[in-house]
Amino acid sequence: MVKMVAVEFGCTVAVLFSLLIIGKADVYIVTIEGEPIISYRGGVDGFEATAVESDEKIDTTSESVTSYARHLESKHDMLLGMLFEEGSYQKLYSYQHLINGFAVHISHEQAETLMHAPGVKSVERDWKVKRLTTHTPQFLGLPTGVWPTGGGFDRAGEDIVIGFVDSGIYPHHPSFASPNIDPYGPVPKYRGKCEVDPDTKRNFCNGKIIGAHHFAKAAIAAGVFNPSVDFDSPMDGDGHGSHTAAIAAGNNGIPVRMRGHEFGKASGMAPRARIAVYKALYRLFGGFVADVVAAIDQAVYDGVDILSLSVGPNSPPATTKTTYLNPFDATLLSAVKAGVFVAQAAGNGGPFPKTLVSYSPWIASVAAAIDDRRYKNHLTLGNGKLLAGLGLSPSTHPNQTYTLVAAKDVLLDSSVVKYSPSDCQKPEVLNKNLVQGNILLCGYSFNFVVGTASIKKVSETAKSLGAIGFVLVVENVSPGTKFDPVPVGVPGILITDVERSMDLIDYYNISTVRDWTGRVKSFKAIGSIGNGLTPILHKSAPQVAIFSARGPNIKDFSFQEADLLKPDILAPGSLIWAAWSPNGTDEPDYVGEGFAMISGTSMAAPHIAGIAALIKQKHPHWSPSAIKSALMTTSTTMDRAGRPLQAQQYSETQAIKFVSATPFDYGSGHVDPRAALDPGLIFDAGYQDYLGFLCTTPGINSNEIKKYTNSPCNYTMVRPSNFNSPSITVAHLVKSQTVTRRVTNVAQEETYVITTRMAPAVAIEASPRAMTLRPGASRKFSVTLTVRSVTGSYSFGEVMMKGSRGHKVRIPVVAMGYQR
Repeated sequence: MVKMVAVEFGCTVAVLFSLLIIGKADVYIVTIEGEPIISYRGGVDGFEATAVESDEKIDTTSESVTSYARHLESKHDMLLGMLFEEGSYQKLYSYQHLINGFAVHISHEQAETLMHAPGVKSVERDWKVKRLTTHTPQFLGLPTGVWPTGGGFDRAGEDIVIGFVDSGIYPHHPSFASPNIDPYGPVPKYRGKCEVDPDTKRNFCNGKIIGAHHFAKAAIAAGVFNPSVDFDSPMDGDGHGSHTAAIAAGNNGIPVRMRGHEFGKASGMAPRARIAVYKALYRLFGGFVADVVAAIDQAVYDGVDILSLSVGPNSPPATTKTTYLNPFDATLLSAVKAGVFVAQAAGNGGPFPKTLVSYSPWIASVAAAIDDRRYKNHLTLGNGKLLAGLGLSPSTHPNQTYTLVAAKDVLLDSSVVKYSPSDCQKPEVLNKNLVQGNILLCGYSFNFVVGTASIKKVSETAKSLGAIGFVLVVENVSPGTKFDPVPVGVPGILITDVERSMDLIDYYNISTVRDWTGRVKSFKAIGSIGNGLTPILHKSAPQVAIFSARGPNIKDFSFQEADLLKPDILAPGSLIWAAWSPNGTDEPDYVGEGFAMISGTSMAAPHIAGIAALIKQKHPHWSPSAIKSALMTTSTTMDRAGRPLQAQQYSETQAIKFVSATPFDYGSGHVDPRAALDPGLIFDAGYQDYLGFLCTTPGINSNEIKKYTNSPCNYTMVRPSNFNSPSITVAHLVKSQTVTRRVTNVAQEETYVITTRMAPAVAIEASPRAMTLRPGASRKFSVTLTVRSVTGSYSFGEVMMKGSRGHKVRIPVVAMGYQR
């Protein structure tokens, strides 16, 4: 879930003092000339080359790397020292591994000076990022179809390190405990360190958690960091970071207990994988790109295999023209060059088009699906009506009805109206004698939407007053309001349909006897609450969640459409049970709890990160793009009942309806982990391919590309649609266009027959129609798209490659015809 609150608050004396010196200051991210470690090929006297080939890990402990890193940092310090007086600026970070530059806290005038200084390539004001906020292992078929191939759950993800750039971790949770039997051994390739908790002096690492850092220098400089709330350590003060880490790599079979009920057992996708924590997000203000870039830089330097990012920009960076070129995406490009697979949440701006916050071809952008589990409940009224609702709660006593009393009718004093008593947040303003033994009716107000009221508190109010249970009534609803079931310890239900709520209110008013002043003489309305603890499993799953950000992808912040499909893939992201931090306050209904059930593309991305770890374990030498290809080409566009995937969408009345989903909703389709382990063919790509994609994208200046990549342009790709992705997108198809793709066989020798299909407005043809590939061999094929009719909308189709040994490789095709 995404909840962003901009807060100006609590800064240290040192920061206040520096602000007085500098005047109005901001954090700026500065890149300077000279190669970072990842791409330095020599040329500076006294320093050996440190660059590696695409997808290779750098030995960061070597003398050549450490000495060149010191050289770059000294150049950063020298530049600042030459331009500004000591004490008039504060350098926060030196970036040396993935980009060459630094983050510095300076005035606007000093930033202008830096922009014109020799050797400076870019100066960008820092901008904010936000969080993009179990049953799913069974739903995805992991225990029977995938874990056995890796040696069972107790070996699934062994020695793979997943880095989480998030809100930290609660290290004492059983999902992150180190096992007594078969303890973890060392992972020599990982060089990360562990911070010590400043309060308890305990190390954050335990074998399962292998690295733990926090990054807050930009947040401190901005004056929004409060150590008592945000924790000046990797400790999770939000809940989000613990949740995402547990989804990807939490231990297997951890009982999810809340309010006296066990909701099942939770497990990560790769339960034996290691967790490396890079905290750069905080509960009240989100985070800053300068801190996030420092976290990513450190994670890659430390040697993580996978990066899970449930984070995206609040808004486009002000100085960047294209979506792919900014310090954040450029750092991730270098991470992928270093062999790290990156999964990023696609964003929560759905169901509206062009709402993605993850754009680049080197990133796996993950959309969110509803899985097959639904929690429903019902309220039975004395007049025989059955009202459907949500409520993860036990039932009232079977075969028994109870009196309904509305909170507004049981006030101790009429003067308490100012406290919004109908919210049922303050038990002290309600008459216990009238509530005890009855069902309390409460109103779902705007306070619940903004988080100042919670269903948990309603439950506590009902319990403290001796109520049998509660009903929360939604009388009017803002467009787009999303209701999730919340576990409660007493019988309780949320009636979300306004018409059903009106049925309840009408019945209550007719049945309640009042005097001439409106005061209640006797409560005659009765009802009972059903059992909402047992989930109903639906064959219509998976479906694209209403909040999941939609394509088409954009290439610039004028919202011009890109020749690249996004999102890439769909994974479970709705109502996901996982670990929570008792310190976490991101979700008011789960404050103080050990588990939470929440939704967001934030939850979908770590599913893909964990499954990528399983693929990396089986195929340790595969590149990030090979792993991404395996996930995409084996995904499914059908639901469990064998019907085409559907997507949640708003109707004209703002109610949720279902429509046929398209690749702009789900990318290539819903992830199928079992098939992804053995994809048959892969569409591989390396650093030069990504560079070719950037260079051939119209509107991107080659100088801007060189500024961020330190590489001259290569135009042999001709068009960005020829980038070797496992999807084909032509946003502006004129007459006819042929695109090429290259596949590599990662299985035994196999003959593939190629078929195509496309909506009638665009003709599609593939050549050759069949090809045989030996193990490890690569072959090119072409796809020709021709405009048949100009419709003003996108046409969707696919290329299907069926192998003689049973492999099926499918890639989506998207095109809009502009001219016949």
